[in-house]
Amino acid sequence: MKNSKIIIIALCVLASLRFTAQKIEDASYRTLGYINDNGKVEDASYRTLGYINTNGKVEDASYRTLGYINANGKIEDASYKTLGYYNTSGKVEDASYRTLGYVKDGKVEDASYRTLGHYNKNVSDKNAAAAMFFFFFVK
Repeated sequence: MKNSKIIIIALCVLASLRFTAQKIEDASYRTLGYINDNGKVEDASYRTLGYINTNGKVEDASYRTLGYINANGKIEDASYKTLGYYNTSGKVEDASYRTLGYVKDGKVEDASYRTLGHYNKNVSDKNAAAAMFFFFFVK
């Protein structure tokens, strides 16, 4: 009986963790994935895609470095080559400062302001930019 109570408690904790995940969706509100409080990025089936660390390092599921989103908003690949920029007004630019789109207030838009995706307001704009850039929109 004691073991079954522990199992039930553990299942409840795991279920509650799923509900605190911060959702990322495409333009049609179809779930693309989740960013958990610990920075873990998962696809819609809860398979781990990678991690966004508090220092801005972005890693794949095997902890290989994909790149960085620095405190100043510079987005770099694993070799520190500049891929683009994200600024606090939500603009995302490529390495030549051409506007790629916008990530702000729960919405991801292209340069023409067409909606590409959505994210929970609990997700920071910076993490949403990193997740969209490294895991969902860049193949």
